[in-house]
Amino acid sequence: MTIARFKPRSISATVEKITRPIFGKRGFGQGSMIANWENIVGNVLAGHTFPEQISYPRNQRNNGTLHLRIDSPALALELQHIETQLLDKINTYFGYRAVAHIRIIQGVLPEKNLNALPEKRKITLKEQNDLNEDLNIINDPDLKNALQALGTEIITTD
Repeated sequence: MTIARFKPRSISATVEKITRPIFGKRGFGQGSMIANWENIVGNVLAGHTFPEQISYPRNQRNNGTLHLRIDSPALALELQHIETQLLDKINTYFGYRAVAHIRIIQGVLPEKNLNALPEKRKITLKEQNDLNEDLNIINDPDLKNALQALGTEIITTD
């Protein structure tokens, strides 16, 4: 009898294990708040703010203070006026009262890597013909279109 020891796992489970100690030092149990910051606060605030850390009272994981870096003094003033709404959005994301206060730190934001995706090259006529020839055995048009799009993506991404 063979015992399956290794099962396929999603990469997110592995990445979470690796990043947990790093984000844990900054008060983020996971990196999901940083990754979803734009969805939590909206485009305008996400473009000018960055959550640096959450500090909690000793032996607690609620009522913390979010240290929020902001690059615009005018927006910092505006943020003070909408602090309660922002706290509601953040705590709704967590599902409990994780953050009770926001500490604003004015300064330069970390640079975002805007060129993360490499430019794709065009698929050559020979590569397109080879791909079409390989997919001729498939009868289902939806499956064929999906596989053709996948194949084109794989070929053009170097």
